[in-house]
Amino acid sequence: MPKITFIGAGSTIFAKNVLGDCMVTSSLRESEIALYDIDKTRLEESKNMLEAINRVSNSNKSKITTFLGEDKRKDALIDADFVVIAIQVGGYDPCTITDFEIPKKYGLRQTIADTLGIGGIFRGLRTLPIFESIAHDIEECAPNALFLNYVNPMAIITGFIQRYTAVKTVGLCHSVQSCSMELLKGLGMKDKIDGRVDFIAGINHMAWLLDIKDKDGNDLYPEIKRLAIEKNSEKRHKDMVRYEYIKRLGYYCTESSEHNAEYNPFFIKKRYPKLIKQFNIPLDEYPRRCIEQIAKWKDASKHLTDDKFLKHKRTHEYGSYIMEAVVTNKPYKIGGNVLNNGLIENLASNACVEVPCLIDSTGINPCRVGMLPPQLAAMNMTNINAQLLAIEAHTTKKREHIYHAAMLDPHTSSELSIDDIVSMCDELIEVHGNWLPKYK
Repeated sequence: MPKITFIGAGSTIFAKNVLGDCMVTSSLRESEIALYDIDKTRLEESKNMLEAINRVSNSNKSKITTFLGEDKRKDALIDADFVVIAIQVGGYDPCTITDFEIPKKYGLRQTIADTLGIGGIFRGLRTLPIFESIAHDIEECAPNALFLNYVNPMAIITGFIQRYTAVKTVGLCHSVQSCSMELLKGLGMKDKIDGRVDFIAGINHMAWLLDIKDKDGNDLYPEIKRLAIEKNSEKRHKDMVRYEYIKRLGYYCTESSEHNAEYNPFFIKKRYPKLIKQFNIPLDEYPRRCIEQIAKWKDASKHLTDDKFLKHKRTHEYGSYIMEAVVTNKPYKIGGNVLNNGLIENLASNACVEVPCLIDSTGINPCRVGMLPPQLAAMNMTNINAQLLAIEAHTTKKREHIYHAAMLDPHTSSELSIDDIVSMCDELIEVHGNWLPKYK
């Protein structure tokens, strides 16, 4: 009877996907599920929803318990086999608003700000103390647990846990699963989706589709490159940045164009405002999504939490498949975020990288990739530099490393002077207040 602890169980829709999947998976049906959150209302909503799924789709075979508040976190973790986490420290208001509005005063515009850029750096800095505390609780209460992290900024958080704690951790992202399928759909190559074989490696949100073949073993990249360049020249669409990557770098990457627009110095530029329209870049996209999601949740919550006949079908979410592979020793392949340690030879050894991993009863077994094409490794390293410096800021509590991370961020440094970067960081630290630790 595996024990699954879900931290941030108030993330109701995500809890439905991961834990609902477990309830309809034969080897996980009789799991003990511990739901933990600091929000009483959201925790209760998730409990009601999952109890309905357990009753309707699982004949009440799972045991569901709830734990509310920081003083109950250890109780939720005791003897867990798997720990899943989905939290957002600081939420939309006040912290996400702060991440966007203060940089905007300095002329620095962003799209998502959850992975890199100045917003991603500060999201990481306020999230790391919570993760460090949770990791210590796992070390004490569930030392053999496998920790599945779904929280951004993925590379900063997962990289810290893997380097500075004893917790067995893998970072998980949805973009690897859908990368090649989205590309083929977008280029009108749907007939090539079934049976395709792809190979993806790099870093989270900037892993590269290094190889893609159809079911007969034919290389699809020549046609992909031709169609991508052609489509970008014909009309505006939502994936123009990644298609430009194909044109200029030769490869497609995992995460969306709105994300990748802010991971480099090429597209969001005060000196070239026409680029925003040319590449169809949605500035302030994440705050807009937050507002929409909050409104949609008010409409959706009643259906999900009050429906006593709620059913569930297994999704493509990695979580249950990883747990199933560990429990049954039936191998399963994922794209996982792990510590590099030479897996990708031309990236920093202490970086968190995204590579193919084989899961079985021994846990997470990452695959060696070798060398990335040099231009792709160089792009990754521009992001890794800032990620490693953000981790350094957290571990040393030195303010100067926050400045360093921001100065080395490719988008921030392309737009602002060093003096403005330092002033902006100081203002962000001040406005974040108690959401951040004290820095020297």
